[in-house]
Amino acid sequence: MESVAVFCGSSEGNDPRTIEAAFQLGEVLASQQIQLVYGGAKVGLMGQVADGALGKNGKVIGVIPDFLKRKEVFHPHISELIVVETMHQRKLKMHELSDGFMALPGGYGTLEELFEIITWGQLGLHQKPIGVLNCDGFFDSMLQFLDTMVAQGFLKQENREMLLVDSSAAGLLEQMRNYTPLITPKWIEKEQT
Repeated sequence: MESVAVFCGSSEGNDPRTIEAAFQLGEVLASQQIQLVYGGAKVGLMGQVADGALGKNGKVIGVIPDFLKRKEVFHPHISELIVVETMHQRKLKMHELSDGFMALPGGYGTLEELFEIITWGQLGLHQKPIGVLNCDGFFDSMLQFLDTMVAQGFLKQENREMLLVDSSAAGLLEQMRNYTPLITPKWIEKEQT
C-alpha cells in the first residue's frame, strides 16, 4: 500500500488517548512511507493525523470542498491541497488517490464516509481494504450493531468481514496489507462471474 485515506472527526473529542492515537497513526503512516490522504483540515483529529505524518516528513494530501476552504479550516502545511466543489467529489477524489481506507473516531460525517466506501466495496466498485482503528473501544457499539444486522439477515457474514478492525495502527495496516477482497460482490450471481 502506497496511500491510505483516513476518515476522522473535525473535532478532537474529549479523550486524550484518541487524540494521541490519531497523531501516532500519522507517524506510523509516514514511517512506513504510506501517503496520507484525508479531508484537508487543520482542526480536530484530521489535523492530528496530518501533523503526525508531517512531523515524520510524510506526504500528506488534503481534499477539501471549496466552502470549507473559504472558512479557513484547511491545513496550510500539507504537501498538496486539492479543492473540489462538493462533499461527494471529495469522497470520490479520496477514493481515486488511495489504496485503502481507515476510519478513526468521528461523528456523522466520518460514519457516512466509512459506510459509503464499504458499500462501494460490497457492490464490487472497488476491492480496496477498509478498516477502523478502534481507539479505546470507540467502535464497539457499531461493530455489535453490524453483528445484529448479520444475525437478523440484513448483512451477509462475508460482507461484515470486509470491515477490518484493530486497536493499533500497525496492526490495522498489517491486516489491510493482507486483505483478500470478496470474489463475488453483492448482487452478482455466480453464473454471471
